[in-house]
Amino acid sequence: MAWDVLIRGGRVVDGTGNPWFRGDVALAGDRVAAVTAPGAVPPENAREVVEAGEAVVCPGFIDIQSHSIYPLMADGRCLSKITQGVTTEIMGEATTPAPVTGRNEGGIGTAVYGGLLADWVEPAKGWTRFRHWLEAVEAAGTSPNVGSYLGGGTLRSCAKGMDMTPATAEERRVMARVAAEAMEDGAFGLSYALIYPPDCYADTDEIAEVCGVAAQYDGGYITHLRSEGAEIFSALDEAFEIGVRAGVPVEIYHLKAAGRAHWDKMPEVIGRIDGARAGGLDVAADMYPYDASGTGLTAVLPPWTAEGGRLFERLEDPAERERIRRAVVSPDGSWEPMVTEHGAEGVMPIGFRKPENQAYVGRRLSEIAAGRGEDWFDTVCHLLLSERQRIGTIYYSMTEENLRLQLGQPWVKISTDAGGVDPAWARELGPVHPRGYGTYPRVLGRYVRDQGVLPLEEAVRKMTSAVADRLGLRQRGLLREGLLADVVILDPETISDHATFEEPHQLSTGVSDVWVNGRRVLRDGRHTGATPGRFVQPWS
Repeated sequence: MAWDVLIRGGRVVDGTGNPWFRGDVALAGDRVAAVTAPGAVPPENAREVVEAGEAVVCPGFIDIQSHSIYPLMADGRCLSKITQGVTTEIMGEATTPAPVTGRNEGGIGTAVYGGLLADWVEPAKGWTRFRHWLEAVEAAGTSPNVGSYLGGGTLRSCAKGMDMTPATAEERRVMARVAAEAMEDGAFGLSYALIYPPDCYADTDEIAEVCGVAAQYDGGYITHLRSEGAEIFSALDEAFEIGVRAGVPVEIYHLKAAGRAHWDKMPEVIGRIDGARAGGLDVAADMYPYDASGTGLTAVLPPWTAEGGRLFERLEDPAERERIRRAVVSPDGSWEPMVTEHGAEGVMPIGFRKPENQAYVGRRLSEIAAGRGEDWFDTVCHLLLSERQRIGTIYYSMTEENLRLQLGQPWVKISTDAGGVDPAWARELGPVHPRGYGTYPRVLGRYVRDQGVLPLEEAVRKMTSAVADRLGLRQRGLLREGLLADVVILDPETISDHATFEEPHQLSTGVSDVWVNGRRVLRDGRHTGATPGRFVQPWS
């Protein structure tokens, strides 16, 4: 038999968590053709031979919390992810570009990426059902595989737009129908980010009902908890309740205890998840290895300010602004007040687009407000009204001790909570969170090699088979004969992240070669331009 590629003599880490072994890996077509002892495959039978030496050969990484929706529309190479070893991007937190139906009229705003988006994204070209979006990504060319949960915010907007009132029986029927269609189209389940409108307008009953639809298709529920700070225990209880009532597995996005006052809650958070698992609930989590999070500056305001899409109108109204100020100064416990939790000094806006605001990039909110001679709340209002967009922001909210504790939990996976970009064009968009460039190398370099927080084999399992098992991707996540050939070669002694909060647009190093569906997309650290990625669906 003639192999397309023979990777010889490397340290094979197969994704199971078992100890590495010295071996050869052969690829033929889009499959792993053999995983053997060294020398078992004659090199003359291979079209290409790659000498792995002391490098690790492992399955491609699967990012269960990717935000590559818009970047992939601009550049299908997904460079900052491929260079980390990511071969599959799973999207869908809160919102998805499809379905486009009912009151969900907007689809995609091309302003998001400053005109970089391709023409094919326009819903007017027939983009209505969930699968249309992912089929279009594949057809346009993508280096990683792509799949998605159905965004709960998108689902709700199909029936209610940005109305925050409880869903009527008819509106719930609309959501159930749309959810069923998305599941038939290949969604992995339902995803809600319960601090953002309109997701946060949905109550527990509504979410449990639509998740029941996902359960009929063996789908799951994945969630940004309603609170990661003061109300984290009640937020966990809600997630558990939804899992029990709907009969679905529960996945918690970017596990954290946010805010200095809540850092000591993480051991109990872990204990409660362990207890729920012991009681029979399939609940797990994922995380990124940084002590700061990233979202919009709008997150410092109560969610009701966005009702009806009237955020900026409310900020311009003096009476409404005072009402918002009172809600921010004296939060009622129904939402997560980011500045109250982290302090203005723990908030760093970075996502400014207008020239007149560039001087504020990378400065703490407390510093910006002092320079303007304003209260921090007034500064937030003025900046949002000036930019007329959410303003990407870094929140210094976590602790290294908790990161290490979380990494040690067997049910915790690795994710980026970020999109894949190319620094050549992403610099034009301004600073971003470094996790989009460095998550996987940071785990393998800092926490595996340098600190010994977890073994290499366990880290790889958290990046590969653990995610594939959660998603029902039966053909990926392991180096095993007959499975699809998503393969990575990396140097465990040199793999490193270089992106920082101050200088984020820097690719990681240490991953030399990557194959997706048997085609090489990274050769000696350089992207080949190949786009063999496919639309992946559960139980495939």
